[in-house]
Amino acid sequence: MQLNRLAWKNLWRNKRRTLITGFSISLGVFLSVTFTGTGDYTYTNMIDASATMGLGHVTVEAKGFNDSPTLDKRLKNTAKLRSEIMQLDNVSNATVRIMGQAMFASASKSVGGSFLAINPTTESAEFNLLIRAITEGEIFSTNDHRGIIIGSVMAEKLKLKLGKKIVYTTTDVNGDIVGEVARIRAIFKTGLDEVDGAMVLLPIDQVRKTLGYTHDEASMITVIIADQRRAEEMSVQIAAIINNDEIETLSWQQTQRDLMGLITVDKTTNYLSQILIGLVIAAGILNTLLMGVMERTREFGIMMAIGMPPSVLFRLVILESFWLAILGLIMGVIITSPWYYYLYYIGLDFTEMFDEMGGYSAGGVLLDPVIHVRLFKESIIAILSGVFSLTLISGLYPAWKAVKTNPVDTLKTI
Repeated sequence: MQLNRLAWKNLWRNKRRTLITGFSISLGVFLSVTFTGTGDYTYTNMIDASATMGLGHVTVEAKGFNDSPTLDKRLKNTAKLRSEIMQLDNVSNATVRIMGQAMFASASKSVGGSFLAINPTTESAEFNLLIRAITEGEIFSTNDHRGIIIGSVMAEKLKLKLGKKIVYTTTDVNGDIVGEVARIRAIFKTGLDEVDGAMVLLPIDQVRKTLGYTHDEASMITVIIADQRRAEEMSVQIAAIINNDEIETLSWQQTQRDLMGLITVDKTTNYLSQILIGLVIAAGILNTLLMGVMERTREFGIMMAIGMPPSVLFRLVILESFWLAILGLIMGVIITSPWYYYLYYIGLDFTEMFDEMGGYSAGGVLLDPVIHVRLFKESIIAILSGVFSLTLISGLYPAWKAVKTNPVDTLKTI
């Protein structure tokens, strides 16, 4: 206890230096919270948005469908599988879908694209980005077998409006070319031309009939979970329940590799930036502690001459770095809290800049123009423990330097 008090008092021998060092530590907390918080928020938004565009956080599909998505690969007993999945904790929604490629044509033109066949009774705007992005019309009903929802870019290309007919052509389970006529019930606009110009929603019952599927077959079951960080864990859990070698259960990291790669690169860059900032701050902490040790060479020599063990002296300097870390973290919380509160509830609005750019997307996902922060529990622990450990490590060399003081040479200078 006395050693702690002595270490605390030693810090305030030079108040200005201690406060400046404490501020540099708090700056590290501020920057780490900003970088990590915006990353946690942005990554979560991108993953959740991508999941609601079709494949979910976890995808249950026929073996090989992810590598070669052909319509002859299909799941059976989808209603039973969906019911079992919905009973799991952390599962927010599970939907049965058919996904495939098709040609879409109007009287004036035809374009290639993809269709997502859905059951309107189990779909909602909360878990389906395309439904949430509807700007005209409304989703088709269960009995509306001729309904279709297309993107705004496709509607413009094909010169179609609500209520107009569109012909789509695809291949069935036997590889034969089949076609159907549908009527446009709604138009969506996500802001991504590659989505608005190539994706459509169709009623699953009609698509099953067209493709030659039975009433309980589909391409996949997409699972939306409450916490995207648990996707791999949920994938393993769902696979254990299904226990079928002919069925694959994949997390979003496996089905959406472009997005995964983008996030990995961005995270790595973020971490490297924080490490560089940490090293600069550590150099300042090291300088402060080392200067304090060098100024007290005589004091340390006398303390050792009257019997203080080198180990106690080492602990004294480490305790000084410990209290410096505590001071810096307290200052960091005080300085960062208003900024975090502002970013969490209000955020930085880049809407005008994004509008000038025509929207901004990454990994096939439209980014939110309002930047917020969100810190997960593990991120908070990592920041606090990282800054604290960095400060303690910075005190190792000054502590070693202190115990190397020669008492005899020190006494000669008195």
